[in-house]
Amino acid sequence: MLDINLIRKDPEKVKNALLKKIDNVDFAELLEWDKQKRDLTHKVESLKARRNEVSSLIPRLKKEGKDVTEQLSEMKKVSDTIKDLDSELERTSDKITEFLNGMPNIPADDVVAGGKENNRVISEWGNKPQPSFTPKDHMTLAVSLGLIDYDRGVKMGGNGFWLYKGKGAILEWALLNYFVASHLEDNYEFILPPHILINQCGYTAGQFPKFADDVFRIEADDKKESTHFLLPTSETALINFHRDEILKEEELPKKYFAYTPCYRKEAGSYRASERGMIRGHQFNKIEMFQFTTPENSDKALDELIFKAEKLIKGLGLHYRVSKLAAQDCSASMAKTFDIELWIPSMNEYKEASSCSNAHDFQSRRGNIRFKRTDTGKNELVHSLNASGLATSRLFPAILETYQQSDGSIIVPEVLRPYTKFDKIV
Repeated sequence: MLDINLIRKDPEKVKNALLKKIDNVDFAELLEWDKQKRDLTHKVESLKARRNEVSSLIPRLKKEGKDVTEQLSEMKKVSDTIKDLDSELERTSDKITEFLNGMPNIPADDVVAGGKENNRVISEWGNKPQPSFTPKDHMTLAVSLGLIDYDRGVKMGGNGFWLYKGKGAILEWALLNYFVASHLEDNYEFILPPHILINQCGYTAGQFPKFADDVFRIEADDKKESTHFLLPTSETALINFHRDEILKEEELPKKYFAYTPCYRKEAGSYRASERGMIRGHQFNKIEMFQFTTPENSDKALDELIFKAEKLIKGLGLHYRVSKLAAQDCSASMAKTFDIELWIPSMNEYKEASSCSNAHDFQSRRGNIRFKRTDTGKNELVHSLNASGLATSRLFPAILETYQQSDGSIIVPEVLRPYTKFDKIV
């Protein structure tokens, strides 16, 4: 959520920043509501002060034997007026909240305007595979080696689902174990959160109310409005870990990682090239997360990017890092870097990790603060997240990168302690 104080102080500056991300911004109505709210608040506080004053006067007058009819009549009018003003204040506050809830995060100063066309590749690592034989795509390899069963996945879950089996399940789990071991070595705390979350979690993450239809809802037993949903990413859970808490400055940064499946409602139809596990309704992911002081959040983002890159380098996969333009960042994020894997059969890069800084956008929604040691004042934390990593893009990249002329797959060395085999034949 945006800070109303920033808009009140310099609406043009905030407007120009948001125009990098959205097409139109008009704060005129918001600022009028804000003025009304402040005026109403002043009136209510003045009337309540008058009510307290007269309420303390009435007993004294009664004790002196004086008539208090006039004072009682005044108190009745004051109470009725306060009630009316409180109702008006609530309506005005709701309009302000609804407006702010519809606004995305302000892009960081160094994030350029526009969409995907303005994304900038800032680095590449490794080389694209150049096999001396005619390579197969990951779907063909997965089926021929008995690693993935697409047909039975669809039979069980419908389109957009698959199931791992045999050495495919072992390879998938090896990837997750490799990630877990790396994050534990870097002193991140391991979290296994609920997969079913309450609506407040989606709101704090910045996904609700605007993107509430993008998740799988849990239908309420009494047929009332759904209050729970399946998490689309463990970021949605982790941002709520310290909701409504005040942390100590010396405790920051807080570093966490979580494993969950991710459940996504994908809008639109899949492209032919996105068959298999490139896009789906359920996939496994380990998410990294940090809560930091504002002055340290850029450093934290660099750390998350470094960690995600280190994992992919360990697998020996070719990738690039792209800095996203404002419109390609999610609504909640001020800055995002995507780490994109090369998928040979698709002849394109696909995101394997998205590393983002939300600044105080999410913590304002979740009321997550820390107490400054030197001032004793409470401030909003900054929140950051990064995939570390999602497996549904890594699995295809590994199969296509490490395939051999006889149709077998060499297992990356870092995974062998977990698979207990070095080749899939």
